Amino acid sequence: MKKPRTLRFWTVVLSLVLVYALVKWGIPVVSRQITGLPFPLTVPGTLMFIYMLLTIIALFLLVTFSEEHLAEFLDPIQRFLRGEYGKVTRALGLIVVPGLVGWQVYDVTIPKVQQPSSLRIQHPSSNFPKKNEDLKNPFASPSDAEVDAFIAQAQANEVSFIPQLLTDLESWADYTEPAHMLEAIATAPVRTFLRELQAGSVSRTSARAALLEKHLFEGRALYSMNCRPCHGDSVAGDGPMADGFKLRPINFTDNGTIETIVEGYTFWRVSNGGPGLPTEATPWDSAMPVWKLNLSEEERWKIILAEYDLAQKTPRIPESH
Repeated sequence: MKKPRTLRFWTVVLSLVLVYALVKWGIPVVSRQITGLPFPLTVPGTLMFIYMLLTIIALFLLVTFSEEHLAEFLDPIQRFLRGEYGKVTRALGLIVVPGLVGWQVYDVTIPKVQQPSSLRIQHPSSNFPKKNEDLKNPFASPSDAEVDAFIAQAQANEVSFIPQLLTDLESWADYTEPAHMLEAIATAPVRTFLRELQAGSVSRTSARAALLEKHLFEGRALYSMNCRPCHGDSVAGDGPMADGFKLRPINFTDNGTIETIVEGYTFWRVSNGGPGLPTEATPWDSAMPVWKLNLSEEERWKIILAEYDLAQKTPRIPESH
């Protein structure tokens, strides 16, 4: 049985239509089943362009695989242009097809004024526990007891650091042979404290400042290990992985970000990550992991301390204060 002369042409047309329908409507429908969300995930226009471009390239290779295939594909087009399907059909085709193409180009390029399909809330708070509002970073203001314990540790040269730093500090100590382990923190408050320690007259003021520097030192290290890839060295949301997200990580140095929220909220956001956000924050607003699964409460607070310090910002004071 001889196959229809128009089969190759209509195979190409139907393939384009099916791929478009699958990406445009099929993926959103399947996404609801996979995610369990009450709404489908939208397909970005860039993704649609990539899929359609790949489909066109594949069909082009198929059609031009041989002269016979190309002739089969072009045959119905040539017959249509010669008017073999009727002059009225040809006239309608030459009017409708360019008209549809022109309308599509016009619709894509014309400026539009419309509301966004979904509002992006930078700091969604409907899941934020009220009890967290008055939380304070326990490492930002060391108590007298903590300062005294730190002085005792420093006098015995037995200052404890977080486990993540021990290997590097031991390697550093083997290489430099320091007189005191606190020399690893090369900041003015620590140097002042070490001078007082050597002189045998330590004040709580200098010890408290040195202890805060130690907490910041640990917080910066934890930030570098866990947060830098997205938020960057300067906490400006410009880490090496930042461009891989639909919305870039938040720039902490911006006046409208962490400076506008209380520390308790920052701790809650870091702890619960993107999955802990309410519905209005989905589906694209945060790819941050649930850090409470990987970092202790102490480590999370020290990271937050370092983030505010690196951004040169202070947290908002709760209204109740």
